[in-house]
Amino acid sequence: MKIQLALDRMEIAEAIELTRKVTDSIDWIEVGTSLIKEFGVASVRELKQAFPAKTVVADIKTIDNGRYEFEMCFEAGADVATVMGVSPLVTIDACMEVARRYNKKVMIDLLNTSSEQKSALMKYKEAIFCDHVSKDEQEEAGSLNRGDKDGQLFDDPAIQVAAAGGITLESIGALRATLNPAVAIIGSAITKAENPAEAADKFKQVCQQEELV
Repeated sequence: MKIQLALDRMEIAEAIELTRKVTDSIDWIEVGTSLIKEFGVASVRELKQAFPAKTVVADIKTIDNGRYEFEMCFEAGADVATVMGVSPLVTIDACMEVARRYNKKVMIDLLNTSSEQKSALMKYKEAIFCDHVSKDEQEEAGSLNRGDKDGQLFDDPAIQVAAAGGITLESIGALRATLNPAVAIIGSAITKAENPAEAADKFKQVCQQEELV
């Protein structure tokens, strides 16, 4: 299980400095939506330049204008970019086409998708599907409910799954047991820890232990 570090609500320089502290323990670097909204794709470019060997995810959350936004992210150095599963399928088709052309990956965010929408998304076998508990669900509603309740996506061994939202050291073991994600997207449990390097290392140890079971 790879660890994707989610960087949000900070300056670019702060994001780079924090990532340097934890780089040995994480696999992917997520340039969060708030970073991209505040600083543009320069945030993607600077993170990729600082960590060229790492997979960089542009969490742009595209919902329209997919071709333009994905080309912009990939030109800036992103290896993965995100599109919302509630987008029109023509938008997701465009994102997939651009990713193939650049030899990059698409992550489809399943936030608020219906059963019917999930069924329609099944054709995108080469995409990564993100089971996402939103920030507002966590902070405003106090909810951490997650999972593919319809059993349509995550029971398919051909589907690569990521999980995001409120993941902690205490919950990551159960997450592995229920969703078995290929990627665990971890934000504040590392970025807001008193010692981010120590926190990231503990996550790495847990992930390695889970893989050996």
